[in-house]
Amino acid sequence: MKQRIQIARVLANEPQMLLMDEPFAALDAHTRAAMQRELLSIWRATGKTVLFITHDIDEAIILATKIGVMHAGPASKLKGVVDVTLSEAERDRTHDRFVDVYRQVHEMIRDEVVISLQRAH
Repeated sequence: MKQRIQIARVLANEPQMLLMDEPFAALDAHTRAAMQRELLSIWRATGKTVLFITHDIDEAIILATKIGVMHAGPASKLKGVVDVTLSEAERDRTHDRFVDVYRQVHEMIRDEVVISLQRAH
């Protein structure tokens, strides 16, 4: 409920863009899925640009039209962008097209994880 109230407060100010930094990270799986659906509904109704930051590849694919992948490390830059042109039905985690996008994003991130691990040692 807190996330819904926060979104409503932000929308009341009629911003051009919503910045959401891991807003659903602390939620259980069912509530998280409900909030994802709610956000998609709000996005469709308002047409607002939403910059949604998440470490969850599945969540990014479910919600995004574009996924930006960052390089490893603080003050990093954008590594690349993946266009997500999936239909609503294709955004199911078991759909072949969903899995293809997942693999594409995962490959971009995998290299950055290796870099992060090397820096830590």
